[in-house]
Amino acid sequence: MAGGGIAQSGGKQYPGLIFGYDLGVSGGVTSMDVFLKEFFPKVYLQSSASVSTNQYCKFDSEILTLFTSSLYVAALVSCLVASKITRSFGRKRTMTFGGILFLIGSLFNALATSLWMLIVGRLFLGFGIGFSNQSVPIYLSETAPSKKRGLLNMLFQLAITVGILVAGLANYAFDSWFKGNLPWRLSLGGAAVPAVLIIVGSVFLPDTPNSLIERGEHEEAKAQLLKLRGIDNVDEEFNDLVAASDAAKLVKHPWSTLLSRKYRPQLVFAICIPALQQLTGMNVITFYAPVLFKTVGFGSSASLASAVITNLVNFLATFVAMYVVDRKGRRTLFLEGGFQMFLTQVAVGIFMAVKFGVSGNPGEISKGIAGTLVAIICIYVAGFAWSWGPLGWLVPSEIFPLEVRSAAQAINVSVNMIFTFVIAQIFTAMLCHLKFGLFFFFSFFLVVMSIFIYKFLPETKGVPIEEMGRVWEQHPYWSKFVVQDEGIAMGKAAQNV
Repeated sequence: MAGGGIAQSGGKQYPGLIFGYDLGVSGGVTSMDVFLKEFFPKVYLQSSASVSTNQYCKFDSEILTLFTSSLYVAALVSCLVASKITRSFGRKRTMTFGGILFLIGSLFNALATSLWMLIVGRLFLGFGIGFSNQSVPIYLSETAPSKKRGLLNMLFQLAITVGILVAGLANYAFDSWFKGNLPWRLSLGGAAVPAVLIIVGSVFLPDTPNSLIERGEHEEAKAQLLKLRGIDNVDEEFNDLVAASDAAKLVKHPWSTLLSRKYRPQLVFAICIPALQQLTGMNVITFYAPVLFKTVGFGSSASLASAVITNLVNFLATFVAMYVVDRKGRRTLFLEGGFQMFLTQVAVGIFMAVKFGVSGNPGEISKGIAGTLVAIICIYVAGFAWSWGPLGWLVPSEIFPLEVRSAAQAINVSVNMIFTFVIAQIFTAMLCHLKFGLFFFFSFFLVVMSIFIYKFLPETKGVPIEEMGRVWEQHPYWSKFVVQDEGIAMGKAAQNV
């Protein structure tokens, strides 16, 4: 891979940075007493009640969770529109528009004087996420060479973890340094910084060779491919891309084509991987780590500090995935991470059962017990960060042929946002009603998803994106659905006759 390709990849990560920031900032803000007192006074009274109250239900409020989850409803709607824009106008323009929406949303939140302004701001941020999550993983998969595709695609996930970490640091720092409304305004308004970087960066970012060919700009596409690969001759790869584009143009209705039998395996994974990614329970930690730590007896500042620790682990563990993914493959990371998360979810569930019981009254919590809980959650976060976190974006973006790629990515992001919204919206209610059983709930799905990966996911490391069809042809189960070359299939049938 030429140095130019790697250097350019840095400019593609700002959408991931702001996505991570938005994921991480809301949980910290909703644990700030001054924020709760102004916008959610009922929750503030519940959360500040004496320790004798049921800790499981302190933050049970549908309006409070709507502040977090409204972002994902907007992302769901916008990614469906973004599919058409990504295909018709290119990947980079989709990113630019997403950056503009991010900027509007961050300004609404920073200047909010009422709940409706907070919700509107989150909706604009969600629209931006829909556009960027539609375009960026496709961009990375299309520009990366097959041997480095996993590594470079994971830069998007790395940027998400950086955003989450920055959000945690910002929440902790602003809450410590400033008083009154300034901490939460600075935290929410901080999203404007990466938003501006997205807008400026995407202006100078070239589009992908696939997208340029798709829109008839062949000479520019070849020049861009030469620059990305850093070699003198890319004729073979360029001709493959042109052939794939010509085949894609024959598909007039990619949404209905996607439902055809030969795309059944990829469609299953485009739906199941993002759904199961959310059922790992990781977004509960991402959204509500400060709230969760505060629930188990940490003070406001201590809960924010503990969230920073888990965010740092999330960031560092992503480097493990980047190192391993193109060496050991996708399946190895999926299975190891799933096993690690299962063990730690069970451990957290047992901890909550022993310490809180059914009543939710923990009494006093020692520093040793609190530290043990943080350590267990850090091990869990590390497992997610080098498995289902980055692979949840990588695998769906690399398995589809060009003719249905944009539509398929829209489905992938849509399913992700649906489940993210549901988990974000009902988490505090589930914690209140299921109590410690919530963690066993997620443990069950970790078993299900690991079995699913083991039985049905073929290894895709090192496979050129334009040749991905062969991995399904060679799979013992999916081969019955996929016929890559109908002429060959008909010939074999004739011979059998």
